[in-house]
Amino acid sequence: MNNIIELKNVYKHYITNKKNTILKKINYKFKKGLIYSLVGPSGSGKSTLLNLLSLIDKPSSGEILINDSIIKFSDFSVNDMIRADKIGIIYQQNNLLPDFTALENVYLARLTVEKNSDKAFIDAKKIIKSFGLSHRHNHFPSELSGGELQRIAISRALINKPEIILADEPTGSLDHSTAKNVFKTLYNLKNKNRLIIYATHNRFFANMADCKLEMIDGNIKTINARTRKSEI
Repeated sequence: MNNIIELKNVYKHYITNKKNTILKKINYKFKKGLIYSLVGPSGSGKSTLLNLLSLIDKPSSGEILINDSIIKFSDFSVNDMIRADKIGIIYQQNNLLPDFTALENVYLARLTVEKNSDKAFIDAKKIIKSFGLSHRHNHFPSELSGGELQRIAISRALINKPEIILADEPTGSLDHSTAKNVFKTLYNLKNKNRLIIYATHNRFFANMADCKLEMIDGNIKTINARTRKSEI
């Protein structure tokens, strides 16, 4: 089975003064080995969808399956472990802990799965080195550039070798040159067993994906990507 995530009749709505439906009867299968981009105007449901896929939020109705297993959103501890072990999340604002160094941010993420603290420390140093930031181990987030922050955030997202990588506007606050470098890093993470989904407002980067998806009226429409990845 090539499907790694499947959504069945997924709805998501919020109740304020009235019922506001963000996602409507989504049926979609995300396949491993592919990179998907997610586009659409602000408020179209991109971040809502990513929050459901990352198990941070739960659907109002419908089912989400990961590797053919139905996610039980009432089982918080199990979902926390699934997220720690199988899902890497990259945020626009990086969400690094400001009072911890770059190395400590990655190390703490590793400890959620690897209980041997010495090995977790070695693993954290190794992955940061792979992104060319060994010289930044002991620097705090406030001392890093935008590109360095995102590379540390990507290191943290990858430290547990996730099958699924979700990125919500990962380059939204970066200049174009730095953003290109971040996307090069993202595309280099592709392999036959990994699923990568990212939301972006940038058409150039959206078109680089194997499959471009657009959020329209609370649902997903598939659009063929038009740009070759080699053009990054």
